[in-house]
Amino acid sequence: MSRRGVLTGLVALGAVAAGGQMLSISRDSRRYAERAAALRVPFDPSHEMPSLVRFATLAANAHNTQPWRFSVSEGKGGPTGITIAPDLSRHTPVVDPDDHHLHVSLGCAAENLALAAEAGAEREVEVAYAGEAEGVGITLGRAGSAVASETTQALFHSIPKRQSTRSVFDGRPVEASDVGRLRDAADAVAGVDTVIVTDRRQMTQVRDLVISANTRQMSDPAFMSELEEWIRFSPGQALEREDGLYAPASGNPALPAWLGELLFARVVKARSENARYSAQIDGSSGLAVFFADQSSPDGWIAVGRACQRFCLMATALGMKTAFVNQPVEVEAFRADLSALAGMKGRRPDLLLRFGYAPSLPYSLRRPAEKVMA
Repeated sequence: MSRRGVLTGLVALGAVAAGGQMLSISRDSRRYAERAAALRVPFDPSHEMPSLVRFATLAANAHNTQPWRFSVSEGKGGPTGITIAPDLSRHTPVVDPDDHHLHVSLGCAAENLALAAEAGAEREVEVAYAGEAEGVGITLGRAGSAVASETTQALFHSIPKRQSTRSVFDGRPVEASDVGRLRDAADAVAGVDTVIVTDRRQMTQVRDLVISANTRQMSDPAFMSELEEWIRFSPGQALEREDGLYAPASGNPALPAWLGELLFARVVKARSENARYSAQIDGSSGLAVFFADQSSPDGWIAVGRACQRFCLMATALGMKTAFVNQPVEVEAFRADLSALAGMKGRRPDLLLRFGYAPSLPYSLRRPAEKVMA
């Protein structure tokens, strides 16, 4: 039987066997949408610290693992800083054995928090690496001490709207002036080089690397097992865990968990996924590759900050972004990606695509009280 036949048969089986579960999914989907919207309400200065943490958690992070813990430092006049420490219980050792993506995620959260502190709370901020155990330290000036720039305001207001949109973009080119604004947003973070690729020939070469690296990853049972651990097939699963990759956020249907697990094992194969990634890259306006000056936790945190600014500026300009990190994650393909980006000899840290597309459902986050020490 063909894979399509298997899929059709399993969906039919699910429709018969699931019955009331489908009604539950409809109800839970509404609850999910309400929860996702509540996470993205405007910044509330009257609840400053929880609001800062909430905005920080809306940052991009690998597999939506949310690998962070927030601690607030208090002084005589109130809060003086926030530390974002790594939560190693949420690392992904197969795809991220050196915790590279984990530290990038901390950087993304730190940039969101810094923007929210400056534009939402009107505080001067300073971001610094605090060591492997403590992660990132954000020093806060007194409230009302800062006036945010127009760019900072634009990035801040994009925080609740940004998402990793795993769909086919519409292929429209991006104006050169907007490409410049994307580059400028990322370049504001020292110690990171951002290479933007819009040439179709180069994009095709990068696409082929993504497909080859994806094939390598999907042939590894440990990789597939780890990936499945972080997929939330039903809204009920997602609401219970408040993390992970929610299926509809990737353009897939919500299913009862048992049926999703059955389909994942039998239908999600390299050939179909490669066709999906090929279409996604071909429909993108461009690609961006990020390189840290230092291949170390502090360098990876800087990459996260630069990438988050790039994604927020894309959001402000009406664009979507999505990661295609396979050639970054599979070491054998890193040198080829670096060479294509004109950065031979450097380790590539992130690869993402950008372009224009409608929004998909947003991912959930754990609330501030669950991630604050």
